[in-house]
Amino acid sequence: MTQAITEQLLKAKKAKGITFTDLEQLLGRDEVWIASLFYRQSTASPEEAEKLLTALGLDLSLVDELTTPPVKGCLDPVIPTDPLIYRFYEIMQVYGLPLKDVIQEKFGDGIMSAIDFTLDVDKVEDPKGDRVKVTMCGKFLSYKKW
Repeated sequence: MTQAITEQLLKAKKAKGITFTDLEQLLGRDEVWIASLFYRQSTASPEEAEKLLTALGLDLSLVDELTTPPVKGCLDPVIPTDPLIYRFYEIMQVYGLPLKDVIQEKFGDGIMSAIDFTLDVDKVEDPKGDRVKVTMCGKFLSYKKW
């Protein structure tokens, strides 16, 4: 059902000519979070689900699907084939260990939370070609000693 609801949401969004930025204004949530809801990687409150479905002209019977915690992180295949998503995979292959070293040098032994986390995407205009600016901000969580 997850793929089916994603397809319904995206089709309705396109038909209405609504952007994720428009939905950000409506729901008071970040556009990236809203997009993750479309792909069933986030969970809406009943009020958020109703507002979204109403804006998209979809049946409110889908509220249950949007308010049920999803199975997260289920990209198939493991190595993504979509070129844009693959570039993030490639970035982690090239810069993952250097990022880990720099983060742990500054913070100590731990990880960046993907739960207490924000992700922003901005367009940076550049005469040589516009640039994509991705900002990830997660709480640092130290590993516990016992």
